[in-house]
Amino acid sequence: MYQYHMVQVPPNIHAQSGNKGNEAASYLQNIANEKSAQGWEFYRVDTVGVVESPGCLAALLGAKQSVTDYFVITFRRPA
Repeated sequence: MYQYHMVQVPPNIHAQSGNKGNEAASYLQNIANEKSAQGWEFYRVDTVGVVESPGCLAALLGAKQSVTDYFVITFRRPA
């Protein structure tokens, strides 16, 4: 049996000049190392799509539903 901890990460990571080509891996590595120091084991990364419906006025003006993808890192540890 495990206890789980999820961390939502931004879909886009901004690169600093001189640090191009490894931004996503470096970003995820920092989060994984931080959580590991707190006793969490990296488990997986998932994409979760969230459907957002327009408000009443926007729907009347023709706005449609939109889907936004979010990325979630899952960590676990024995319960």
